[in-house]
Amino acid sequence: MSTTGLRVGRRTTVGGILGCVIALVITACGGSGDEAQAPPSADSPAIGAELRIDSTDAGPGSLVSATEMPLLDRRVTAAASISARVEYRSTSGITDKPTTVTGSIFVPLGTPPSGGWPLVALGHGTTGVLGECGPSLDPTLLGVTTLASGLLRLGYAVTVTDYEGLGTPGSTEPTHPYLDATTEGMNVIDSVRAARRLSKSVSARWAALGTSQGGQAVWSANELAGTYSPELNLLGTASVSPAADIAPLAQAAQDKKLTEDQYGALQWLLLALKRENPDLDLDLYRRGVVETQWKALSQCSPEFAAARTAAVRAIAPDDLVPSTPEATATLTNLLAARSLPKAKASAPMLVLYGGKDQLVTPAWTTAALARACRRGDDVQFQLDPDKGHDDVDTAPALGWLANRFNGAPIGSSCGAAAS
Repeated sequence: MSTTGLRVGRRTTVGGILGCVIALVITACGGSGDEAQAPPSADSPAIGAELRIDSTDAGPGSLVSATEMPLLDRRVTAAASISARVEYRSTSGITDKPTTVTGSIFVPLGTPPSGGWPLVALGHGTTGVLGECGPSLDPTLLGVTTLASGLLRLGYAVTVTDYEGLGTPGSTEPTHPYLDATTEGMNVIDSVRAARRLSKSVSARWAALGTSQGGQAVWSANELAGTYSPELNLLGTASVSPAADIAPLAQAAQDKKLTEDQYGALQWLLLALKRENPDLDLDLYRRGVVETQWKALSQCSPEFAAARTAAVRAIAPDDLVPSTPEATATLTNLLAARSLPKAKASAPMLVLYGGKDQLVTPAWTTAALARACRRGDDVQFQLDPDKGHDDVDTAPALGWLANRFNGAPIGSSCGAAAS
């Protein structure tokens, strides 16, 4: 889930949260304002000439297509030898069947180091659940280009998966399995495989950084990497305000304790769950404003932002209360299947979260971390009691990831606060 995206109806991402990441190594955050191109209209995706790919490969991470991004923010194109919007093959965490996912891949300028460019996979926050909500359709990747350009200048290749079901221009159908951790994790991993297929200069050494929904995605990728992608060398993942365990949303709805921020999250989850489970009776979970404004609440495009904001703010606690205890139990089980942790992590993890988070209740994250520690995960975590969902200090995540590539010693917070 993204910073304020569910609260006020606009789409924000990891790039917006991290802000001036490149100020760590250069003096300005993206240079002067005239370096970035103004975004085109929503129906003008930044897609250009096709790039050559190996069409004989058909496994996870293989490329279906790759196209240049001529309208992309020039801060990225100025630092990249390759800037491509791609379609690549992945796997559904729900059906275990092959899927096709869209995303973006960037490779730095210059001569790669021995072994190739190390790679950072970025997990973006919530953008919506409809096909048209993918970051790769936007010239700023919905805010991610600030971070991507900084990482490129540091010598990292970068991937930004749209996640399954997002990134289809003009599509207004609920095609995204929202907050299904397994799907997102495989989408992240396969974006790394796709980058290595697109450019032989990309190393097998990689790490990942994500916020909110993206924090869940890279955490899941860490759990999956050992078995799903043994040919890659994952060094670590950093999750900021991750939507790890979302199952408690059902009981919070039953108890009428949802925050305003959580209203929007639960409505999008119900939209996704209905698509995956046609027999799910939505009328057991919606009434009042949620029922009458269902279409407005389902949108992600900027032109619908005001209507969605107004609808979210008009929701009353009774509007999302499950009708029966059995309905609450069903929803709890469906959300638990999408949650973390599921397995032992394959590489070190960092988790940063805030004690005043109104979107992902801090106690839920603390409990998820405790379970991860009991599994034996090598995890460092930090709870900032005075921060919310979108203002957690992310500087430790950037330094932590750099240390993973440099082979610095790793500590663990298990046995301390997560108990």
